Amino acid sequence: MLAARLHSPGAPLKIEDCPLPTLEPGEVLVRVAACGVCGSDLHMWRGAVPVRKTPIVLGHEIAGTVAACGPESSTWKADDAVIVRAGASCGNCRHCRSRRDNLCSGQRVLGMDLDGGFARYVKAPAASLVPLPDGIPSEIGAILADAVATPFHALTERGALQPGESVAVFGCGGLGTHAVQLARLLGAGQVIAIDVRQPALERARELGAHEIVNAESEAPYKAVHRLTEGGVDLALECVGQPETITQAVRSLRPGGRAVIVGMGQEPIGLPPPALFAWREYAVLGSFGSTRADLDRVIELVKSGTLDLSGSISARLPLEEASKALEMLESKEGDPVRLVILPWEGV
Repeated sequence: MLAARLHSPGAPLKIEDCPLPTLEPGEVLVRVAACGVCGSDLHMWRGAVPVRKTPIVLGHEIAGTVAACGPESSTWKADDAVIVRAGASCGNCRHCRSRRDNLCSGQRVLGMDLDGGFARYVKAPAASLVPLPDGIPSEIGAILADAVATPFHALTERGALQPGESVAVFGCGGLGTHAVQLARLLGAGQVIAIDVRQPALERARELGAHEIVNAESEAPYKAVHRLTEGGVDLALECVGQPETITQAVRSLRPGGRAVIVGMGQEPIGLPPPALFAWREYAVLGSFGSTRADLDRVIELVKSGTLDLSGSISARLPLEEASKALEMLESKEGDPVRLVILPWEGV
């Protein structure tokens, strides 16, 4: 099978003909129809986030059809349309038993610990597969498991967004753009989108943001306080940079919550402890999503409640996987999500 493999950080991905993976008990081989290109892929490509092995196939936003099943995988049959969840959880630890499987202590992530979806086939645990309903295109199904379910989890489970509350979204790339849509859908009374790129902000306005703030023109926290008369109930940080995290916290009203979704490596600075105590701020991390989150997001799309028709910014063949990473890094075209189609042109 053809796969785009990372051999060393920063080097172009190599298109290589690799043997089909051998299936162990409980594993399934999936013919990849589409794989989203995420900021995490970019971080791993550049070496900012380590991978467990090299060479490795990147890509963790995967949808396709079942090609073969190993022993003890009878839940699935050939040609079933599926979404492949990025994290392979154990199903037995305290987190899995409490329906917080995104925090599984033994979790292995496709495209980081295991070979991922920048390939024509991917091997995954049968328990990581979720049915893709008829009527949802594979390229939309692929991005649901991360680019959409991740901000959904951050808003609903970690941020505990309530109808009528105000929300500020810091960073309007793939995660932030969907966060704006979802916040409106979930009943937020005021949604403020913040970015440094005006086209991304205009897109956020079209998708439901009540207000937009260009961080190049005004300190975001000052703009948020001006627009809300005291700060927001919930700030969602989708960048992963110390400065944006600080701005998110400073944008809160007393009693507000800041949820950090962006993945960064630099230490963060926060206001003095006295200010946290006095204003009862909460700063929360949010990682990925649970199976329950994904099920809810799938239902929103299936019912027509959530429209993702504008989420795919470009489609590229497998041979252009490195180009897709470069496009994401340069923000060419201000993409929401780029998608690799491994069988394009075949």
